[in-house]
Amino acid sequence: MSMSLDSHIEKVLWTQDQILDRVAQIASQITLDFKAAPDPPLFVGVATGAFLFLADLVKKVQLPLSVDLVRAQSYGSGTLSNGAPSISLDLKLDVKGKHVILVEDIVDTGYTLSCLIEHLEAKGVSSVSICAFLDKPTRRKVHIKLVGDGKFYKGFECPDYFVVGYGMDFAELYRNLPYIGVLKSEFYK
Repeated sequence: MSMSLDSHIEKVLWTQDQILDRVAQIASQITLDFKAAPDPPLFVGVATGAFLFLADLVKKVQLPLSVDLVRAQSYGSGTLSNGAPSISLDLKLDVKGKHVILVEDIVDTGYTLSCLIEHLEAKGVSSVSICAFLDKPTRRKVHIKLVGDGKFYKGFECPDYFVVGYGMDFAELYRNLPYIGVLKSEFYK
């Protein structure tokens, strides 16, 4: 793996500048939507894919806020969601009565997200909003049901390619690419 990771990418879908511009726009919208909320929102990043998006996003939100992480597993080591996610790392903070913004790298089938929303609902959250950097609506298998007056924020609608970079991986590699690109098929077949 000594060769440049860039050479594994078929094409760049979103550059670093496009990503950061879009993140700033989403952060402004969230700031606007939550500035009248009585309590600071809790941003919950879905590990590990959302870590860069989460960091860039919260830096741009002009509000008091708190941050936590949750991990749900559904992929195993393959490229297709297996449809039966489980929570493998739970929240540290008490979310009862809180406005939670779930920060995801990509929403695909919706199974993981639905599992996380149910999990948060069972903990007594006041609302759940989704903030997904990429959305693949063509792959959706379940309807995403928000909680309370939750909203759905998204960065970009993603065509049905296998994408990596900006936190997203294949077999734990490529997360450090500053852009989002399509992985050449010979690297994941």
